[in-house]
Amino acid sequence: MSSEEQLSAIKGAKVLMVGAGGIGCELLKTLALSGFQDIHIIDMDTIEVSNLNRQFLFRQSHVGQSKAKASTSSSIFPCFLALVARDAVLRFRPNISITPYHANVKESRFNVDFYKEFDVVLNGLDNLDARRHVNRLCLAADVPLVESGTTGFLGQVTVHLKGKTECYECQAKPAPKTYPVCTITSTPSKFVHCIVWAKDLLFAKLFGDKNLENDLNVRSSDATNLSEHSEDVFECRKGEDIEQYGRRIYDHVFGHNIEVALSNEETWKNRNRPRPIYSKDVFPDKLTKENGKTEKGSATDDVSAMASLGLKNPQDIWSLAENSRVFYESLRLFFLKRQKEIGNLTFDKDDQLAVEFVTAAANIRASSFGIPLHSLFEAKGIAGNIVHAVATTNAIIAGLIVIEAIKVLKKDSNSYRMTYCLEHPSKKLLLIPVEPYEPNKSCYVCSETPLSLEVNTHHSKLRDFVEKIVKAKLGMNFPVIMSGASIIYEIGEDLEEDMALSELPSPVISGTVLTIEDLQQEFSCRINIKHTLHAHREEFDEEREPDGMLLSGWVEAPVDKNNNKSIGNGESTSSALSMEEIQEGEKDVEIQETSESAENVTGKKRKLSEVSKGIIPDHSGLPDENGISDYIARPMQGEGEAQLQYIKLHLYIDKEKDGCKLMSTSLPKIPSFKRFLIPTLYAFDEELIPMLKVSSDKVPIT
Repeated sequence: MSSEEQLSAIKGAKVLMVGAGGIGCELLKTLALSGFQDIHIIDMDTIEVSNLNRQFLFRQSHVGQSKAKASTSSSIFPCFLALVARDAVLRFRPNISITPYHANVKESRFNVDFYKEFDVVLNGLDNLDARRHVNRLCLAADVPLVESGTTGFLGQVTVHLKGKTECYECQAKPAPKTYPVCTITSTPSKFVHCIVWAKDLLFAKLFGDKNLENDLNVRSSDATNLSEHSEDVFECRKGEDIEQYGRRIYDHVFGHNIEVALSNEETWKNRNRPRPIYSKDVFPDKLTKENGKTEKGSATDDVSAMASLGLKNPQDIWSLAENSRVFYESLRLFFLKRQKEIGNLTFDKDDQLAVEFVTAAANIRASSFGIPLHSLFEAKGIAGNIVHAVATTNAIIAGLIVIEAIKVLKKDSNSYRMTYCLEHPSKKLLLIPVEPYEPNKSCYVCSETPLSLEVNTHHSKLRDFVEKIVKAKLGMNFPVIMSGASIIYEIGEDLEEDMALSELPSPVISGTVLTIEDLQQEFSCRINIKHTLHAHREEFDEEREPDGMLLSGWVEAPVDKNNNKSIGNGESTSSALSMEEIQEGEKDVEIQETSESAENVTGKKRKLSEVSKGIIPDHSGLPDENGISDYIARPMQGEGEAQLQYIKLHLYIDKEKDGCKLMSTSLPKIPSFKRFLIPTLYAFDEELIPMLKVSSDKVPIT
């Protein structure tokens, strides 16, 4: 395609952007500067203060307003994100057409016919569920999809074309590890949202730099009673003792701000409404009397609210009243014994008093929103795993998205690449381009491979099957479940939901084949039922086997058994896998170090994390030997099972350079190993082979 033809294709293309946040702002700007003239944007979020450091199209005046419905900044109507983004871009590209939609991408109007109008779909979403939904609609509409994700300094862009490359769901995806700030501040649904709110917003506002604004400022300035709820609400007022101050802060953040949020009826149409909590409802009349303290001192020298209140076990889950007491006592101790630090404090998971304050504040907020409470031990683990969004990563990924979109328009399938963005480049190698993988023949989404479900059909109820398997595991929104010609479930018909599967009018028993369709996604799959008594037992992994139901034949992400989520400050869950994620998620992998052939594998077993140290950028843990060293890795499928494939690496170890080169490799189709090897080998040394390819010499299957 000539340059003139390419420019014509770009100008004539109709592009759908899903998401106008961190990646989306950069993407919209890059599309406009690249010559695209017909862009449609879907986004439903509101603009938050913390968005401004990386979403450069927005300004302070837009904060607190919704992200995507058409209006103008000078209008009497609210400013919406997609429109604000559109107006910002039109200032330097006035002749292009940008159509914003303030809506949920799952709304029925965004159906297959809607997607068929576009030449390419570009995703900048921040949650796995929506990504899966868009993937299925793109498959149904046969429209190319360019996916993206960022987590801190890591990023990834992938291209998905029906029948030519793998779809988004062909490979396992880690559980979502980042959450948008708009969710954290306005509509939390998980305890981790409450932790981030308590740590990054409330703790920072009370004890950090007073000059730094965050979303708590916005909530204060939105109030109608400015004398009581002004932006200096977090400052201790003249003549106010610590108890009065503590009560006022408590009432403001857990009472008043919740009432302000409730005033937006539109937000709570399809959500459970939170309840305001005020100090008079949970605090005793005189806090200092109950705590055995006076404002001038304490009975002990402990700088710990738990010790002061006699709460000994960090694994206990405190009641609302106990959390309220810890909230006040930790606040009191900060002002009583650490006054000089206030104004310069940042959260440290090793700071006992800070952890106590954040745990208590998060639990009180969780109680308000009907979220289960957690112990201090659990809260500390969650609070210590925070990954913030980085604007430059978003910009890099947005540029790569546009490059792949142009390739799609050129129909140059040989040049498609999925690209990793690494945190620690080796010399010039920051971006790692890799040829897209072929469709996974075992993918139930794009290859229509039947699934299998082991279940105690006498015990498991239809409701649990629908919620925990069909919706949670398979990502369907409006499923219709059929057994032969009989419909056993559809939305709105829930008469049999509390019945066991085997007791339904059309019994689901061993050998039954269920057909499940989602008409909104135009997606269907089949599940073969296998009845087993073992499926109902006292102990099982609820994440992997919800209610004892074990689904197989689908691509399942590694389970984070510690439930320690990394939280991005508003940016997307990334499909890129970091070294840490691989090492945490691939605990079912063993490495065998050997100098023998793969036909006769013996030798010392080593964990993947140990061997990987020889090829990650820090150069630590290199094998202490010269010449050729073979490493053979295999996925463990249980002792006694023989049909195991091997990955064979020939590494040349050079002690003088303290490095290694990949001499040759043989990679079977085990995606997690591919995704591990490619970025780490490239990151190690720029002299590694220009493109990692599968060797024609297959390693034998033992």
